Amino acid sequence: MSEKKNTKLAGLFVSTVGVVYGDIGTSPLYALKETFAGHHPMAATPEHVFGVLSLVFWTVMLLVTVKYVLVIMRADNHGQGGSLALLALVTELTRGSRLAVPLTMLGILAAALFYGDSMITPAISVLSAVEGLEVITPDLQPYVMPISAAVLTGLFAIQRYGTRAVGMMFGPVMCVWFTTLAVTGIVNIVNAPGVLAAVNPLYAVNLIVHEPLVSFLALGAVVLTVTGAEALYTDMGHFGRFPIRLAWFTFVLPALLLNYFGQGALILTNPEAVHNPFYRLVPDWLVLPMVVLATLATVVASQAVISGAFSVARQAIQLGLLPRMVIVHTSKDEEGQIYVPFTNLTLYLSVMALVFWFQSSSNLAAAYGIAVTSTMMIDTILVIFVMLLLWRWHWSIVVLVAGTFLLVDFAYFAANIIKFAQGGWFPVFVAFLSFTVLTTWKRGRELVRKQLIAKSVPLDIFIHSLGPHISRARGTAVFMTATTEGAPAALLHNLKHNQTVHECTILATVATADVPYVPESERIALTDLGHGFYRLMIRYGFMQTPDVPAALAACNAYGLNIDLMKTSFFLSRDTIVPSLYPGMAYWRELLFAYMALNATTATKFFNIPTERVVELGTQLEI
Repeated sequence: MSEKKNTKLAGLFVSTVGVVYGDIGTSPLYALKETFAGHHPMAATPEHVFGVLSLVFWTVMLLVTVKYVLVIMRADNHGQGGSLALLALVTELTRGSRLAVPLTMLGILAAALFYGDSMITPAISVLSAVEGLEVITPDLQPYVMPISAAVLTGLFAIQRYGTRAVGMMFGPVMCVWFTTLAVTGIVNIVNAPGVLAAVNPLYAVNLIVHEPLVSFLALGAVVLTVTGAEALYTDMGHFGRFPIRLAWFTFVLPALLLNYFGQGALILTNPEAVHNPFYRLVPDWLVLPMVVLATLATVVASQAVISGAFSVARQAIQLGLLPRMVIVHTSKDEEGQIYVPFTNLTLYLSVMALVFWFQSSSNLAAAYGIAVTSTMMIDTILVIFVMLLLWRWHWSIVVLVAGTFLLVDFAYFAANIIKFAQGGWFPVFVAFLSFTVLTTWKRGRELVRKQLIAKSVPLDIFIHSLGPHISRARGTAVFMTATTEGAPAALLHNLKHNQTVHECTILATVATADVPYVPESERIALTDLGHGFYRLMIRYGFMQTPDVPAALAACNAYGLNIDLMKTSFFLSRDTIVPSLYPGMAYWRELLFAYMALNATTATKFFNIPTERVVELGTQLEI
């Protein structure tokens, strides 16, 4: 039994290294290069090298080890992590309070910023890996962009087939990658072992005190060492806390720090290496194999981000922040293995635009930090309420811990915001668009729900008004309705035009809970309303995909036997008409109407057999 546990843990360890740490694991490719030779270059003096390495060490320790690994990972939503999972948890904790709305907006903003991050990560990672060709010979520089574009095109093209094929090499490739990081770092540290003294925070303090402007600008690049830190929290539901923490403390953290200190040692002995210290860690004859390995590692890192974008898209749909979209399950065994065609296409086009617009990893680095630091600040703000309301920490401890996190987060955010004109505008622009779309859909659904309730007839009045002159058709009719109040419009239209009501009429509502998964035992709630009418509540978690026929089959346990071959599904096809009535700005109403028109049909999204569906049109003004 112990041997099986060890084997399972070893498998989880390798998978965790591959999936969770891909993004932060590729940061050594460009982080120190941008610090010393980026948009705000620093002279490669010993004082600067020791100061920067000290900043790197304590940034990684404070923001990744303490903040995410030890603190924020405790704020799980039934085992799940990430901005939207944290938002759902905080929403539940603050429900009914004045803080609920602003905190919801913050959580949505974090999700919007994630999309900007998920576009930049594949572009900067693959570009920085392929740029190693320039170290071999500058003559290869013209081939960097075409090769990067080809690698990224292939990566996005295989998404439709699922991530299993790529996933099988996630762990082994990244284990080789981190081992290589550690070994190349150690080899160069041996040449200048004194560099290890940079773990002393006084070097960072000395740099900040004596050269405040230089150190402030350096923070904008140093933060690149922690890009991908949120992945530890986001992927917690797939692997659990223990494997993620075990991999971090025993393997990933030492490998990263050894490589950064190795690059620092190299710069001390050869200041000319600042233009690409990562590839200068190895002899010339090893650069090409290193480029190949780095490209594979960046593909893994990009794949993890793309898969994360698919998961966030599904969570957003389930939480009512995005319209229904096609979600393809690429694995019969893994619930989390999904493919969202629209998200994949949007990411691909954005990544290609970034590659050809910015043309180098150095230019892209300026765009990277704003999204990362903004998300980190929002995570800190949200987790404050978890500390106070769930963990019941004393306010003084919360002020000390969260205050320290916020201070550091803000310092890095401020250092990156000055790079707005150099490329930082891109994630802000993407976040603005995403936030507008998410909040418009959320607000639009609220307005539609109000309209439906206002136009509906109280259900008890409707049922008791059915006289003997109304015929009762044989079989079962299922009316899908977004609200639990009143008779749905499709039911009223059916009675008006067909002058009939089915013998068994079920009013079904699919609701998303603030938890990742709702167990089968809590899936449905069936209420007998009398006269052949039933109210059916179907609950799913925000990580689950609705399946209405399966939920109807579960009604057998409640004594209601439903034969799907004798069941008709009535759906209301709402046509949204923007108006000048108070609600939303007119342009947002137009946007909402466009999204509603292009949303995936409820038939496909809820897995309802198309041959059993009757759609009835309804026009709604908002």
